[in-house]
Amino acid sequence: MAFISENGVEGASVLEIGGGVGGIQVELLARGAARTTNLELVDSYEADARALATEAGVADRIQRRQLDIAVAPDQVGAHDVVVLHRVVCCYPDYDGLLNAAADHATRVLVFSYPPRTVLNRAGFGLENMWRRLRHNDFRTYLHDPDALLGAAQRHGLHPSFEHRNRDWNVVGLTTT
Repeated sequence: MAFISENGVEGASVLEIGGGVGGIQVELLARGAARTTNLELVDSYEADARALATEAGVADRIQRRQLDIAVAPDQVGAHDVVVLHRVVCCYPDYDGLLNAAADHATRVLVFSYPPRTVLNRAGFGLENMWRRLRHNDFRTYLHDPDALLGAAQRHGLHPSFEHRNRDWNVVGLTTT
């Protein structure tokens, strides 16, 4: 959040891809963002998201849509800030997803991804096997970090921030 705030959240439009109930959006609105748009593939978060936004008093500044931006990028406009938190690992076509996200970011793009550790490889493998056995089509992915960054950089964005830890890495890119 600090990286986004430091790069001009005041008055900004924010696009969050896969924002769930909208906790990040509510926080960015509290820090001065003008409006947010949330894109989801499913509608399972809507009731909780509506309640959170109403409780925070920002429901009128949040637009929620069910849309796959990688498939239909022209269905949403550009935003100052684009956020993908814990989303890239849930999407098989990281290149299409990050290309669309980067193309919609006029100032800042932030995304997180799990590191490609032995422990994560084993855990993701077991999780995907369990899902296959249960006939659940959802899969998780450990994409190549250099390829993730490259997808965003092809749109003229420059890495300006990186935070690494055991569970999640976060990368922030700017247009300047």
